[in-house]
Amino acid sequence: MSAEITSLAQLRAAEAACTRCPLYQDATQVVPGEGAAGARIMLVGEQPGDQEDLQGHPFVGPAGRVLDRALGDAGIARAETFVTNAVRHFKFEQRGKRRLHKKPNAYEIERCKWWLDIERALVKPQVVVAMGATAARSLLGRTVTIASMRGETFPLGDHARLAVTIHPSALLRIRDADDRERQYEGFVADLRRAAKLAHAA
Repeated sequence: MSAEITSLAQLRAAEAACTRCPLYQDATQVVPGEGAAGARIMLVGEQPGDQEDLQGHPFVGPAGRVLDRALGDAGIARAETFVTNAVRHFKFEQRGKRRLHKKPNAYEIERCKWWLDIERALVKPQVVVAMGATAARSLLGRTVTIASMRGETFPLGDHARLAVTIHPSALLRIRDADDRERQYEGFVADLRRAAKLAHAA
Protein backbone atom coordinates (compact mmCIF):
# COMPACT_ATOMS: atom_id res chain seq x y z
CA MET A 1 0.00 0.00 0.00
CA SER A 2 1.22 3.49 -0.74
CA ALA A 3 2.89 4.97 2.35
CA GLU A 4 1.14 8.30 1.75
CA ILE A 5 -2.41 6.90 1.69
CA THR A 6 -3.69 5.78 5.07
CA SER A 7 -7.40 6.65 4.88
CA LEU A 8 -10.28 6.46 2.41
CA ALA A 9 -10.43 10.27 2.33
CA GLN A 10 -6.77 10.42 1.26
CA LEU A 11 -7.43 7.70 -1.31
CA ARG A 12 -10.32 9.68 -2.85
CA ALA A 13 -8.13 12.78 -3.09
CA ALA A 14 -5.34 10.82 -4.78
CA GLU A 15 -7.75 9.14 -7.21
CA ALA A 16 -9.18 12.53 -8.20
CA ALA A 17 -5.73 13.48 -9.53
CA CYS A 18 -5.13 10.15 -11.31
CA THR A 19 -3.55 10.21 -14.78
CA ARG A 20 -2.31 6.59 -14.73
CA CYS A 21 -4.18 5.80 -17.98
CA PRO A 22 -5.82 8.02 -20.64
CA LEU A 23 -9.42 7.45 -19.48
CA TYR A 24 -9.34 10.50 -17.18
CA GLN A 25 -9.13 12.77 -20.23
CA ASP A 26 -12.72 12.21 -21.41
CA ALA A 27 -14.51 11.29 -18.18
CA THR A 28 -16.36 13.93 -16.19
CA GLN A 29 -14.69 12.88 -12.94
CA VAL A 30 -13.22 9.95 -11.07
CA VAL A 31 -15.71 7.68 -9.29
CA PRO A 32 -14.15 6.33 -6.08
CA GLY A 33 -15.52 3.45 -4.05
CA GLU A 34 -17.97 4.16 -1.26
CA GLY A 35 -18.76 2.52 2.04
CA ALA A 36 -17.35 2.01 5.49
CA ALA A 37 -13.79 1.06 6.29
CA GLY A 38 -14.23 -2.29 7.97
CA ALA A 39 -17.13 -3.40 5.75
CA ARG A 40 -17.22 -7.20 5.68
CA ILE A 41 -18.31 -7.33 2.01
CA MET A 42 -16.70 -5.44 -0.85
CA LEU A 43 -18.62 -5.43 -4.16
CA VAL A 44 -16.47 -4.75 -7.23
CA GLY A 45 -18.00 -3.86 -10.59
CA GLU A 46 -16.39 -3.07 -13.93
CA GLN A 47 -16.38 0.72 -14.22
CA PRO A 48 -18.66 3.74 -13.71
CA GLY A 49 -21.49 4.19 -16.20
CA ASP A 50 -22.99 7.39 -17.56
CA GLN A 51 -24.90 8.32 -14.38
CA GLU A 52 -22.03 7.38 -12.10
CA ASP A 53 -19.68 9.57 -14.16
CA LEU A 54 -22.06 12.52 -13.89
CA GLN A 55 -22.86 12.09 -10.18
CA GLY A 56 -19.46 10.89 -8.94
CA HIS A 57 -20.85 7.90 -7.02
CA PRO A 58 -20.73 4.17 -7.84
CA PHE A 59 -23.82 2.19 -8.82
CA VAL A 60 -26.36 5.03 -8.92
CA GLY A 61 -27.67 4.31 -12.45
CA PRO A 62 -29.85 1.47 -13.80
CA ALA A 63 -27.39 -1.28 -12.77
CA GLY A 64 -27.21 0.30 -9.31
CA ARG A 65 -30.98 0.04 -8.95
CA VAL A 66 -30.78 -3.67 -9.82
CA LEU A 67 -27.95 -4.10 -7.29
CA ASP A 68 -29.88 -2.30 -4.56
CA ARG A 69 -32.94 -4.49 -5.14
CA ALA A 70 -30.81 -7.67 -5.13
CA LEU A 71 -28.99 -6.65 -1.94
CA GLY A 72 -32.35 -6.05 -0.27
CA ASP A 73 -33.65 -9.43 -1.43
CA ALA A 74 -30.44 -11.07 -0.13
CA GLY A 75 -30.88 -9.43 3.28
CA ILE A 76 -27.82 -7.21 2.92
CA ALA A 77 -27.86 -3.51 3.78
CA ARG A 78 -25.93 -1.59 1.13
CA ALA A 79 -24.71 0.75 3.88
CA GLU A 80 -22.88 -2.23 5.42
CA THR A 81 -20.98 -3.01 2.19
CA PHE A 82 -18.22 -1.24 0.31
CA VAL A 83 -19.10 -0.70 -3.35
CA THR A 84 -16.41 0.05 -5.92
CA ASN A 85 -15.17 -0.65 -9.46
CA ALA A 86 -12.12 -2.19 -11.08
CA VAL A 87 -11.73 0.93 -13.26
CA ARG A 88 -12.45 4.40 -11.84
CA HIS A 89 -13.22 6.44 -14.96
CA PHE A 90 -16.10 5.98 -17.45
CA LYS A 91 -14.92 4.61 -20.81
CA PHE A 92 -17.40 5.38 -23.55
CA GLU A 93 -18.03 5.97 -27.22
CA GLN A 94 -19.98 9.09 -28.21
CA ARG A 95 -23.00 8.34 -30.42
CA GLY A 96 -24.83 11.59 -31.09
CA LYS A 97 -25.85 12.83 -27.66
CA ARG A 98 -25.51 9.39 -26.06
CA ARG A 99 -22.40 8.01 -24.41
CA LEU A 100 -22.25 4.26 -24.92
CA HIS A 101 -20.26 2.08 -22.51
CA LYS A 102 -17.01 0.57 -23.82
CA LYS A 103 -15.27 -2.31 -22.08
CA PRO A 104 -11.95 -1.38 -20.42
CA ASN A 105 -8.90 -3.05 -21.95
CA ALA A 106 -6.20 -5.02 -20.13
CA TYR A 107 -3.90 -2.00 -19.81
CA GLU A 108 -6.62 0.18 -18.26
CA ILE A 109 -7.61 -2.58 -15.83
CA GLU A 110 -4.00 -3.11 -14.80
CA ARG A 111 -3.27 0.60 -14.32
CA CYS A 112 -6.32 0.97 -12.08
CA LYS A 113 -5.59 -2.13 -10.00
CA TRP A 114 -3.26 0.08 -7.92
CA TRP A 115 -6.30 1.90 -6.48
CA LEU A 116 -8.30 -1.26 -5.87
CA ASP A 117 -5.39 -2.84 -4.00
CA ILE A 118 -5.05 0.21 -1.74
CA GLU A 119 -8.80 0.25 -1.18
CA ARG A 120 -8.83 -3.42 -0.17
CA ALA A 121 -5.93 -2.84 2.23
CA LEU A 122 -7.83 0.02 3.89
CA VAL A 123 -11.27 -1.64 4.06
CA LYS A 124 -10.04 -5.18 4.88
CA PRO A 125 -13.21 -7.00 3.73
CA GLN A 126 -13.75 -10.65 4.61
CA VAL A 127 -15.36 -11.32 1.21
CA VAL A 128 -14.80 -9.58 -2.12
CA VAL A 129 -17.54 -10.13 -4.71
CA ALA A 130 -16.33 -9.67 -8.29
CA MET A 131 -19.36 -8.69 -10.36
CA GLY A 132 -18.46 -9.51 -13.94
CA ALA A 133 -15.38 -10.67 -15.83
CA THR A 134 -13.52 -7.31 -15.69
CA ALA A 135 -13.68 -7.22 -11.88
CA ALA A 136 -12.58 -10.86 -11.68
CA ARG A 137 -9.67 -10.18 -14.02
CA SER A 138 -8.53 -7.22 -11.94
CA LEU A 139 -8.66 -9.17 -8.68
CA LEU A 140 -7.06 -12.37 -10.02
CA GLY A 141 -4.65 -10.85 -12.54
CA ARG A 142 -5.84 -13.13 -15.33
CA THR A 143 -8.79 -13.61 -17.66
CA VAL A 144 -11.47 -15.94 -16.29
CA THR A 145 -15.02 -16.86 -17.19
CA ILE A 146 -17.87 -16.28 -14.75
CA ALA A 147 -19.30 -19.75 -15.44
CA SER A 148 -16.05 -21.48 -14.42
CA MET A 149 -15.82 -19.69 -11.05
CA ARG A 150 -19.38 -19.03 -9.98
CA GLY A 151 -20.55 -20.79 -6.82
CA GLU A 152 -17.00 -21.25 -5.47
CA THR A 153 -14.79 -19.02 -3.35
CA PHE A 154 -11.09 -18.43 -3.75
CA PRO A 155 -8.39 -17.04 -1.43
CA LEU A 156 -7.05 -13.61 -2.37
CA GLY A 157 -3.87 -13.74 -0.30
CA ASP A 158 -4.89 -11.10 2.25
CA HIS A 159 -7.23 -13.30 4.29
CA ALA A 160 -10.17 -12.29 2.08
CA ARG A 161 -12.19 -14.74 0.01
CA LEU A 162 -13.23 -13.98 -3.57
CA ALA A 163 -16.67 -14.84 -4.94
CA VAL A 164 -17.50 -14.31 -8.61
CA THR A 165 -20.93 -13.51 -10.04
CA ILE A 166 -22.52 -11.65 -12.94
CA HIS A 167 -22.60 -7.87 -13.20
CA PRO A 168 -26.09 -6.47 -12.50
CA SER A 169 -26.03 -4.69 -15.88
CA ALA A 170 -26.11 -8.14 -17.53
CA LEU A 171 -29.63 -8.57 -16.14
CA LEU A 172 -30.74 -5.37 -17.90
CA ARG A 173 -29.77 -6.86 -21.27
CA ILE A 174 -31.89 -10.04 -20.93
CA ARG A 175 -35.05 -9.57 -22.99
CA ASP A 176 -36.95 -12.71 -21.95
CA ALA A 177 -38.76 -11.96 -18.66
CA ASP A 178 -38.62 -15.55 -17.32
CA ASP A 179 -34.92 -15.89 -18.11
CA ARG A 180 -34.22 -12.48 -16.56
CA GLU A 181 -36.02 -13.52 -13.36
CA ARG A 182 -34.08 -16.81 -13.19
CA GLN A 183 -30.79 -15.02 -13.65
CA TYR A 184 -31.79 -12.40 -11.07
CA GLU A 185 -32.56 -15.11 -8.50
CA GLY A 186 -29.15 -16.64 -9.19
CA PHE A 187 -27.51 -13.25 -8.58
CA VAL A 188 -29.39 -12.86 -5.28
CA ALA A 189 -28.32 -16.38 -4.26
CA ASP A 190 -24.67 -15.48 -4.97
CA LEU A 191 -24.98 -12.39 -2.76
CA ARG A 192 -26.59 -14.45 0.03
CA ARG A 193 -23.69 -16.93 -0.08
CA ALA A 194 -21.21 -14.06 0.12
CA ALA A 195 -23.01 -12.60 3.14
CA LYS A 196 -23.08 -15.96 4.90
CA LEU A 197 -19.35 -16.42 4.29
CA ALA A 198 -18.55 -12.88 5.45
CA HIS A 199 -20.41 -13.29 8.73
CA ALA A 200 -18.91 -16.73 9.37
CA ALA A 201 -15.39 -15.29 9.12
